[in-house]
Amino acid sequence: MLRMTALIATTLLSVGSLAASAAEVSVADPYARAVPPGQPNSAAFMALSNEGKEARALVAARSDAAEVVELHTHIMDDGMMKMRRIDKIDLPAGETVALKPGGLHIMLIGLTHRLAPGEEVGLRLVFDDGDEQSVTAPVRKIDMSQMKHGH
Repeated sequence: MLRMTALIATTLLSVGSLAASAAEVSVADPYARAVPPGQPNSAAFMALSNEGKEARALVAARSDAAEVVELHTHIMDDGMMKMRRIDKIDLPAGETVALKPGGLHIMLIGLTHRLAPGEEVGLRLVFDDGDEQSVTAPVRKIDMSQMKHGH
């Protein structure tokens, strides 16, 4: 009986620490880019705030809206802005990291359906500690002329 009580206590402590871990990263203003008919790819954006005392990282994302979901950034290479896949998005303790057009973002590759304004995209964010968080991102039209390219 004592062994069972210890097991239950350990399990409850583990669940408590996972709940605390999940609360450390908050998501604000998630949205996905609307695309015209025939466009196979889109992207999702948001602000990720690490409210904890330790650095964290977003290491993956999943969505039923696309066949492949990758973390991406834009870099300047030989005078041209290029998109690159990255392994993680660092979330420094106490800071907010913006995922936005022309910068860090979640790439939705091989869309399973057209993303039109007014729809919603479900995303599952995966963090470096194994924690996962579900996010619903409304689909918005993005004014590409307002993107900063760093030229």
